[in-house]
Amino acid sequence: MSTPAPEPQLKQGAIGFVDALVIGLASTSPAYSLAAVVGAVVALVGVYAPGVFLASFVPMLLIASAFYYLNKADQDCGTTFSWVTRAMGPWVGWMGGWAISMTGVLVIGSLADTGVRFGLLALQLDGLAENTFLVRTLTVLLIFAMTWICVIGTETSAKLQNGLIIAQVGALLVFAVVALVAGLSGNGESDGGNLTPSIDWLNPFGAGGAALTGGLLLGVFIYWGWESAVNLTEETSDAESTPGKAAIVSTVVLLITYLGVTIAILSYFGTDFLASREDEAETIFATMATEVLGGWDWVLLLAVATSAIASTQTTILPASRTGLSMARRHAMPQSLARIHPRFRTPDVSTWLVAVIAAAWYVVVNLISENALFDSLTALSLLIAFYYSLTGIACAVFHRRQLTRSAKDFLLIGVGPLVGSALLIWLLVESIGDLADPANSDLGTAWFGLGPPLVMGIAIFLVGVVFMLFWRVRDRRFWAEQTTTSDRMQADIAAGRSAASVEDPAP
Repeated sequence: MSTPAPEPQLKQGAIGFVDALVIGLASTSPAYSLAAVVGAVVALVGVYAPGVFLASFVPMLLIASAFYYLNKADQDCGTTFSWVTRAMGPWVGWMGGWAISMTGVLVIGSLADTGVRFGLLALQLDGLAENTFLVRTLTVLLIFAMTWICVIGTETSAKLQNGLIIAQVGALLVFAVVALVAGLSGNGESDGGNLTPSIDWLNPFGAGGAALTGGLLLGVFIYWGWESAVNLTEETSDAESTPGKAAIVSTVVLLITYLGVTIAILSYFGTDFLASREDEAETIFATMATEVLGGWDWVLLLAVATSAIASTQTTILPASRTGLSMARRHAMPQSLARIHPRFRTPDVSTWLVAVIAAAWYVVVNLISENALFDSLTALSLLIAFYYSLTGIACAVFHRRQLTRSAKDFLLIGVGPLVGSALLIWLLVESIGDLADPANSDLGTAWFGLGPPLVMGIAIFLVGVVFMLFWRVRDRRFWAEQTTTSDRMQADIAAGRSAASVEDPAP
């Protein structure tokens, strides 16, 4: 009697620390993210923008610590979904997984759109960059091209990201050095520029508490995306520590990048130039590139393009791996758990993320380009939600370990909880801010509220409805019991599955 062939699994050891670090950096899209918020942050806090980015780093570092310690105990590509389920139960865990998946749907189209537009600008094809139909068509094609690369192998994805991150960081470095040297030598913007950097710029409280709150609402989310390195934990060598270390190091590298580039920009341009252009979003980098680099402005335009293209690909990874993890645990349709037998990647869940993201991009753009911007604003709600859940889950899951040493108490318990508290506070502040229609790009009210808040609420409600539907259809996932890190390790040592339950009939 022949033995059935084993089911294909994700390819273990496909990437190492450097690859994971690069993927974590690329997912944040540093050039694109900085371009999108630097004008608005400077308008709020002036020269203290570097201080706001420094303060924004704190909750991200604390949550990155939570990812590190949770991944050490449970190397699951579903990350937040798996960890929150183990610590706080299947209902909360399911919603955490839903939030991760929906962030990808909301942002992938916008990233690809920016990559196309800035790529055309870098090639001096400004007229084509203004052709809406062409840009949208190329955007959808780019989404599917990046998805195909994700499907054909994690190693291929990593190799592409290594090249894109070198181009991106190299271009940002050239821009920052030229801008800083020009600013210090008096050759910067004649009207309000040529500032000498000061240590006071790193003071986040310099512009006052109200301005700091507004700045944090913008600044904290430019770090989002580093956890993509952890979503590839099952495909990374030394899975217990490498992904978590890559996540933490990526946040530090991002901090250095954001501080360096922002200080150089302020030195060259001053505050008035940036504040007066806060509504230009990422296109402000096109203006600054021409001012600083002249005929070499394509260097910075290419940085933004490669940043957005790289993030288009890496943002697909967390959503697809989360779908895979949820399907394996019977929290999603089983088809999403399929692993391609040759490429050993979750092809069905990856393509599904791409199709939904492309459809969202097209439909929302048909409403209005401003509606697309508002959908990006709604991201902050989802990000704060699942990051804060992860921090709480870390302390709850490891609660029996917290008293073993002062280090464990601070790094596994207090730190993640403080990070979660900060993000919950920002979530509440965001809800209050987004409730006002005047703070939206559309500028109109939906059901008496701002469109970004309505979109965020709608996404959560759709998630709840689908969760209840799937609970009725297949009850196995909801039979899972909460556990702790020491109990889970004991179960593994005893030869039992960490998620083992007596599966009732679906």
